[in-house]
Amino acid sequence: MANKEKSFVTNAKFMLHGGDYNPDQWLDRPDILAEDIKLMQLAHTNTFSLGIFAWSALEPEEGIYKFDWLDEVIERIHGIGGKVILATPSGARPAWMSHKYPEVLRVDGQRRKQLHGGRHNHCFSSSVYREKTQQINRLLAKRYGSHPALLMWHISNEYGGECHCDTCQEAFRNWLKRKYDNNLKAVNDAWWGPFWSHTYTDWSQIESPSSIGENAVHGLNLDWRRFVTDQTIDFFENEIVPIKEISPDIPITTNLMADTFDLIPFQSLDYSKFARHVDVISWDAYPAWHNDWETTADLAVKVGFINDLFRSLKEQPFLLMESTPSAVNWHKVNKAKRPGMHLLSSMQMVAHGSDSVLYFQWRKSRGSSEKFHGAVVDHDNSQDNRVFQEVAKVGKTLEKLTDIVGTNRKADTAILYDWENNWALNDAQGYGLDTKQYPQTLQQHYRTFWEQDVPVDVITKENDFSKYRLLVVPMLYLASEETIARLKEYVANGGTLIMTYISGIVNEHDLTYMKGWHKDLQEVFGLNPVETDTLYPKDANIVHYDGKDYVLKDYATVLNIASANVEGVYKEDFYAETAAVTSNAYESGKAYYIGGRLDDEFHRAFYGKLIEELSLKPDYAITHGSGVSVQARQEEGKEYLFIMNFTEETQPLVLGSEVKDVITGEQLHGSIKLDKYEVRIVEKVKG
Repeated sequence: MANKEKSFVTNAKFMLHGGDYNPDQWLDRPDILAEDIKLMQLAHTNTFSLGIFAWSALEPEEGIYKFDWLDEVIERIHGIGGKVILATPSGARPAWMSHKYPEVLRVDGQRRKQLHGGRHNHCFSSSVYREKTQQINRLLAKRYGSHPALLMWHISNEYGGECHCDTCQEAFRNWLKRKYDNNLKAVNDAWWGPFWSHTYTDWSQIESPSSIGENAVHGLNLDWRRFVTDQTIDFFENEIVPIKEISPDIPITTNLMADTFDLIPFQSLDYSKFARHVDVISWDAYPAWHNDWETTADLAVKVGFINDLFRSLKEQPFLLMESTPSAVNWHKVNKAKRPGMHLLSSMQMVAHGSDSVLYFQWRKSRGSSEKFHGAVVDHDNSQDNRVFQEVAKVGKTLEKLTDIVGTNRKADTAILYDWENNWALNDAQGYGLDTKQYPQTLQQHYRTFWEQDVPVDVITKENDFSKYRLLVVPMLYLASEETIARLKEYVANGGTLIMTYISGIVNEHDLTYMKGWHKDLQEVFGLNPVETDTLYPKDANIVHYDGKDYVLKDYATVLNIASANVEGVYKEDFYAETAAVTSNAYESGKAYYIGGRLDDEFHRAFYGKLIEELSLKPDYAITHGSGVSVQARQEEGKEYLFIMNFTEETQPLVLGSEVKDVITGEQLHGSIKLDKYEVRIVEKVKG
């Protein structure tokens, strides 16, 4: 797939700009609702998500529905040429439902029934809640499914969490029966039942993991997490039945998440499975810009990694469903974006494949927990403050990027991320409990490609490996026979594969492979890892590679070499002068093994060499320094280059060919400068 043809994820062939709008909070203030429409135009916004937490306004009493206010809001937005992303309200129930039907409330891992409140405090297995969500969704679909302003369905909000009630226990047992062909012995074998006398003799004995019960059977923990994902998806599928029936041509999404502080993928659900059930990937991005533990460029690397993961899930553009134009309200320190950062951070999303910049929230709430969360319209209701003006600037910029909508870009490099692997590795009572850091390790391997402007797809094990010339697979602790066979086939057919320490240790049941490393991996890599040395934080080693020394921390693997070539050696400890980095020719391809956790300088040297050898560099020539990133979106005959300065200093750069600035229209060539946080978006016509 060359990724040159446009792929429009909605019927709007323009950049979406707007966000979560909660008019249900202001129904007693018609003056504010009227003012919103004026401000929307002044902010150059065009798309609004409605109804996300509006169930109590839509159905204040059971069976009593009030849609007039929503009718009016949609018509007003439509009247200014705007679009609506209409949400189903299942993310938060009305109090009458919790009171009348307490079975909809969740039970936590300690088997305590939860009270009404918060968000997503509902049981995904509850037949009552499933019935109620279908009822309200059917009414919404009938009333608005053919409205010309309706652009997309937004199903619920940020799915997450789990329930341990009796209904969910029975659903879990039924899930296990399907997975293991109704064979209880197969479950005991997969979970290593004899350990601590944990063999089950009846299905009714199986319960979900609990801190007051069983939580040390890793196969059980892993299957429970898989079940939670599948049960959440099943609830989602139940939600969309009437929507698909009544408005089949309107695309469906649900907003995915990333961990706010570490900027790693959200861990409660396996999004690689969820991706198959939505038409469009959308996600909520809240990076902690200007924090005191990393540079702006360091954080930008992490944001790029997550964007490339979400874009790769469906190999098409995605939507930024939520972001903040200023600050959030849940960090320990809620720092505002500095001038220029809002445009830069928004354009980074677009650069990596987003066809929208949407916010939480349009207008700040007057009360409750999100009254100080950033918004386009502040409590002062002003169009003159800095945040509103910066939002308007983003809107004006997006209006000039219409030609970019639907474009993607080709990558010859992929990094493999796997949710199940992270679950299993975090559960493993070994190695360093605080230093496993699987997603963070992948981001460290991603860094060199980001710094050298090399396009990367962050893929999952379900993706087609054969599309890539280079496949990077760090810390794949859990690797099934099927995945190992596919990696072997990839190398045999000419691919270049990178694998690291703590890889290929257990199968899909979290059971270790016997007789050493898997025979197929030994064959492909020409070695056998025989021991993993876990280092204390104060410990370090040195690896000598390609004439230079590099610092090793946390992990070092002792290797028995068969056919592999030794590329680097350890300098210290009992395995000094033995292999640390290797390469092995296997059939038509090549496999590299990195035995220890090495620093950024090693990655720059190691991957820099491969980038040159495999000709992975993009064909546009832009010379720049550290902290500047260039990302491309492509269509036939054209490339749109986003040149972004993620530093606090002016950065010089050299354009190797003539390009056109998409925003100003000027022709650029040769030396230019980027100010602090500046972004230039240019068009390059390919000859």
